[in-house]
Amino acid sequence: MKKVKSAQEAVRLIKDGSVVAVNSSSGLCCPDAVLKALGERFDSEGHPRGLTSIHPIAAGDFFGTRGVDHIAKPGMLVKIIGGSYPSGPSNAEPPLIWQMILKEELAAFNVPSGIVFDMLREGAAKRPGVLTKVGMETFVDPEQDGCAMNDRARAEPIVKRVSFEGEDWLHFPAIRPDVAIIRATTADEKGNLTFEQEGATLGAMEMALAARNSGGLVIAQVKRVAASGTLRPHDVRVPGILVDIIVEAPDQLQTTATPHDPAISGELFRPLETFRTPALDVGKVIARRVAQELEDGWAVNIGFGISANVPRILIEEGHHGKVTWVIEQGAVGGVPLLDFKFGCASNAEAFVASPHQFCYFQAGGFDCSLLSFLEIDAEGSVNVSRLAATPHRTAGAGGFVDITSRAKKIVFSGNFNAGAKMRVDDGRLVIDKEGRIAKFVPKVDQVSFSGKRARAQGQDISYVTERCVIRLDSEGLVVTEVAPGLDLQRDVLDQAATPFRVSKTLKRMDGALFRPEAMGLSL
Repeated sequence: MKKVKSAQEAVRLIKDGSVVAVNSSSGLCCPDAVLKALGERFDSEGHPRGLTSIHPIAAGDFFGTRGVDHIAKPGMLVKIIGGSYPSGPSNAEPPLIWQMILKEELAAFNVPSGIVFDMLREGAAKRPGVLTKVGMETFVDPEQDGCAMNDRARAEPIVKRVSFEGEDWLHFPAIRPDVAIIRATTADEKGNLTFEQEGATLGAMEMALAARNSGGLVIAQVKRVAASGTLRPHDVRVPGILVDIIVEAPDQLQTTATPHDPAISGELFRPLETFRTPALDVGKVIARRVAQELEDGWAVNIGFGISANVPRILIEEGHHGKVTWVIEQGAVGGVPLLDFKFGCASNAEAFVASPHQFCYFQAGGFDCSLLSFLEIDAEGSVNVSRLAATPHRTAGAGGFVDITSRAKKIVFSGNFNAGAKMRVDDGRLVIDKEGRIAKFVPKVDQVSFSGKRARAQGQDISYVTERCVIRLDSEGLVVTEVAPGLDLQRDVLDQAATPFRVSKTLKRMDGALFRPEAMGLSL
């Protein structure tokens, strides 16, 4: 049977009521041509209806112009399970998927990315589901939100607490998709897939296995088609025996904003001097202080936000290569990229399939994680996943819960409060206008990371801001450093909505953090 078909021909094979798994991370590896054709078919025919869509890492890009928004149509989509969601710019309407979530037009779940991959793996092997401690005492736990993003989801729970051999665990059911929509660079005529121009493979193999072993359909979008037998077997990441249909899309983007950057896919290495280092501002001060927490030889996970600049601090300080960066999409080593290329790395040493990377993270095999925060409360719990007043402005947790569940050391970073006007001046911090919104609060809107559980597990937790450094100890939050130029009481303690203790050995943050020249970082 000829496997190469148009996107329109491929989506006509998707039936009403199907469970459709999509392998992408925002605009990275997104099979956008197939999703667009699927949405257009519904617009013209009213079918397929009643779909459930599965998105392990991200359901669409920041703008809501790619990915799930193509199929975010009432009647077409009735359930979505996503690691994260498009949040949209603050000056625009929410992405279509968020409009459906807020109007209760479908059941929406925010399940940690690694767990979604685990659910697919269990479905592929026809096992009964996932037993995990990832997410206990957070919004994932059924004793809190149970991953539900709206009332319609709460009416059909996706996770439950169970007892197994005398311990409490979270149980998630296996996912057995009827359709897997994946993406690669090249397919041969038999459907063997290679990923030579991709920034990750994500979970393409696992998703194809889950659909194939469930009697489902596997659609692969690729940039080009080669003759049978011309792909090197070591380059094939998904074999053709798992692929039913090939859709050729020559114009597919490498990321949301990138036609093709060979450094993202490891086809060449960029000179280090081509990586932009940040100018001195409050964000750079925070990234510099985070860098002081690192040790030579560590494997370090990095998340979106201020901490994403830490690799560039190490380049500036002459320490590139002394820390190996590991990101959830699968890149190991190199330089993680910023903005809409986040999730990619240039000059990577290896690309690991995301499900394997999450296994590494969930067990705490790495040395340290650098992550952001929206809110922090009196117990040291962190919210990154939902703000009650504007839920559609947040993207959900992604891999955050998997990463933090057993990490040995976590450094959370961000501005002390929201809206403050500040500047760096001659080795000190100057606050021209105070912020209006406290980020250190009595209780977070949603628990993405449990400070209580972290203390019980003996995790090393710190919070780095431009004003101060705070540690989590057995009694709660304690201020250990304060920025030069600030008054501890007026500028720190009085500006938080929850009380801090002050270390008996309180010291000033290093003045070199606040000066334009290289700081002389020592790992």
